[in-house]
Amino acid sequence: MSRINGVSGNQPADYNVRSKVNQTGTDSFESYMEEKLSLDDIFERASKKYNVPVNLLKAIGKAESDFNPNAVSKSGAQGVMQLMPGTAADLGVTDAFDPEQNIMGGSKYIADLLKRYDGDTKLALAAYNAGMGNVKKYGGIPPFKETQNYVVKVMKYMEQDFTAGNVSSTESKPPVASVPYWHTPPAFPTGKVSTDSLSDVLDLLFSYNDYLKFIDIFMGSQINK
Repeated sequence: MSRINGVSGNQPADYNVRSKVNQTGTDSFESYMEEKLSLDDIFERASKKYNVPVNLLKAIGKAESDFNPNAVSKSGAQGVMQLMPGTAADLGVTDAFDPEQNIMGGSKYIADLLKRYDGDTKLALAAYNAGMGNVKKYGGIPPFKETQNYVVKVMKYMEQDFTAGNVSSTESKPPVASVPYWHTPPAFPTGKVSTDSLSDVLDLLFSYNDYLKFIDIFMGSQINK
């Protein structure tokens, strides 16, 4: 992505999982609950829905994240197809780390780009990577090494036959990095203050050193009694 800018038939939903457990008899509860999603199936459905060659969609997924649904780039692009948050929102993707939403969103985007550039795959890929504005500005593939290498890489991947594999439906999403309280702008609540909110305010007002001083004073007063 731009660095710049059901269940069919009458079987129950967990039929495949339960069948596997009955066959082996050794699966753990975790594996029983863990349903696998086939990225290849998602790519196939996206290909049919948006009329884009499946090998192109897989090539983009391979180049962008190596099919990692939890990938996050330095610029903030997310998921398998590396959608920027703004682009994902425009495409109706509410959870960029959901493989199906992400792949469907990225497929819709590249389909729109192919239409815009009259089926020119290289220009569509350049716009996917560097943005339509840069393609327009330079009248073609922008003179950016990253973009030029990206186009070549995806075109080469299109010639290969590979599987995108499976991912766990219960796979956790990237953890949100904790931010030390001294890096957080103090925001004082208004109106009623809950116990939790009051604790947060106290954390902002009193440092760890203040806490140690309080303990020293408290312990000294107990000794002197």
